[in-house]
Amino acid sequence: MIESNIKKVLVSEEEIQKRVKELGKIITKDFKETKGLIVVGLLRGSILFMADLMREIKLPLKIDFMTVSSYGNQFETTREVKILKDLDENVMGKDILIVEDIIDSGLTLSKIMEILKNRNPNSIKLCTLLNKSARREVNIKADYIGFDIPDEFVLGYGLDYLQEYRNLPYVGVMKEDVNE
Repeated sequence: MIESNIKKVLVSEEEIQKRVKELGKIITKDFKETKGLIVVGLLRGSILFMADLMREIKLPLKIDFMTVSSYGNQFETTREVKILKDLDENVMGKDILIVEDIIDSGLTLSKIMEILKNRNPNSIKLCTLLNKSARREVNIKADYIGFDIPDEFVLGYGLDYLQEYRNLPYVGVMKEDVNE
């Protein structure tokens, strides 16, 4: 049972769903004048959050995905950002909403935002489910934040450890002895 490796629930399923609805309303209002919204999910962690959030954005939109890696199979970032899958959509002149599961050091997102800015979009906004500001190494700020969280290793609702635990419907803190 995967839940036996969870020390505690940090953000419940109910809290997530309530906040996703709130974020959807705010984003709908903020982008009401858009001439083309592209919601960009950063795979794989953002997929559950992105799917729920998109259903709450009451505007026409397109979706696209990027796969980037900076962690490998470790707890700590390797500090090297690799683009494994780039966007299929042309973002020039469009409004981009990047959807991320968690902002930690900010290194990965700063690289992605730099790449996307060079493609001349109308705007780029960032929405994250979780914001772990205690670990921030670069100046990056989300436009939309689900929850500010402490510096703990979290799992669930898309977040993983060795590609597992993503299917938990809540965000939990992993027990320290799981990786031993």
